[in-house]
Amino acid sequence: MFSSKNPTRTPTPRMVVTTLAFCGIVVSLMQTLIIPLIPELPKFLNASTTDASWAITATLVAGAVVTPISGRLGDMFGKRRILILSLLAMVVGSVLCALSDSLTIVVVGRALQGLAMGAIPLGISIMRDELPPMKVGPAIATMSATMGVGGAIGIPLSAFIAQTADWHMLFWVAAALGLACALLVAFVLPESPVCTPGRFDGLGAAGLAVGLVALLVPVTKGSEWGWGSPLTIGMFATSVVVLLIWGTYQLRTKEALVDLRVSARPKVLLTNLSSVMIGFAMYGMSLIFIQLLMAPAATGYGLELTMIQAGLALAPGGFVMMVLSPVSAKLSARRGPKVTLTCGALVIAAGYVVALLLNGSVWEIILASMIISGGLGLAFAAMPALIMGAVPITETAAANGLNSLMRSIGTSSSAAVISVVLASMTMQLGPYELPTMDAFRITFIIAIGAAVASAALAAFIPTGGAAPVHGASSMKAHAVSTTPAVKERMPVA
Repeated sequence: MFSSKNPTRTPTPRMVVTTLAFCGIVVSLMQTLIIPLIPELPKFLNASTTDASWAITATLVAGAVVTPISGRLGDMFGKRRILILSLLAMVVGSVLCALSDSLTIVVVGRALQGLAMGAIPLGISIMRDELPPMKVGPAIATMSATMGVGGAIGIPLSAFIAQTADWHMLFWVAAALGLACALLVAFVLPESPVCTPGRFDGLGAAGLAVGLVALLVPVTKGSEWGWGSPLTIGMFATSVVVLLIWGTYQLRTKEALVDLRVSARPKVLLTNLSSVMIGFAMYGMSLIFIQLLMAPAATGYGLELTMIQAGLALAPGGFVMMVLSPVSAKLSARRGPKVTLTCGALVIAAGYVVALLLNGSVWEIILASMIISGGLGLAFAAMPALIMGAVPITETAAANGLNSLMRSIGTSSSAAVISVVLASMTMQLGPYELPTMDAFRITFIIAIGAAVASAALAAFIPTGGAAPVHGASSMKAHAVSTTPAVKERMPVA
């Protein structure tokens, strides 16, 4: 059923974009799927609050680790094939969670759900391979926007399901959506004609996984363990040592998992560094605004919304991202993706300035979130365009996966920094300790700084030297690795 040998399948560009965008939204839903369950997770799983939080951490870490690996596997063995396997991993993980009340099994299932995060960079690379040149930019912008749309609609949807049905129903819905995505990809999309046959760098993949786990776990758990605890410091030290050894190995081995020489090109390096800051600013909105909207009015700043109401208040931001995706593509076409990324980062900063000054009512929070989301829409669409313009066509999936990893590092760091600030400046309200308004103001200022830093990094990205998306040069580059039947259906400029 999932065979990739079907050279006669020729879906329309709209079918390709719709299928991949739907997959992007479903995969992004996994990040916010259990947020409404956070207060009740310890009871549901018969575990402590600290242990239950691994159900969230596992997805973030697994998603960060898998994106560059799935990208490389897609370049080697077929992007469509790896995309289907990623979606099926999400289905298996969802079913495990739906059938169990055990913390261990739920954490394993959530990690399997996180493996699907590689679907977004894979989808972007498939678009580059399959679509006519004039449609690549708008399609990538739409695919990039799905990250925000999925996250925005995930909270109210999950809250509604969790409040009207058994909590396991969340995972049955996730399994059904994942299976629908896998079937769509299998029956609608052809296998990408661009591949890079070779040996998979298993040792490099293992080294990267160990280094990233050792980095991201203490980043996300450091506030619970203590930033000066031996466990936190030891894991950070392990990460530094392992990643240094891994980098040396990657530079010396043929067919490395990540081409660090390509990744060190100024255009790629600065884009990835800017992506870290964008990821930081993005997660700040999800973490800060939801608390402001749901805090009790007795705090002096809280708007006392329910989880569903708060989620609905933030949902318009996701749709702003989708609406702005064609605008982003047009701006990139006229001025270049560097300008789009810079503008997006500055718009994000402006949104946080609005939040800093106006945060006393629901409509003010909605306004700020929509401005920030608009900036994220511009930035998300520009980053893969910059990356794909600087790497060989045979490495696009791996390069986009690495860029997604940079955003994941930004989001994980944001969660750690913002959590520390909010936990260190609190007020007593009955038996509860809640953040003060000053704590929220400091987090807004930090997010503004991250967005401005992203804009500054983007401003130094060199222009020119773009790798062709399609055309004679790219056709020649990968013609040696394709069959005559595949060559016949390659898009031409």
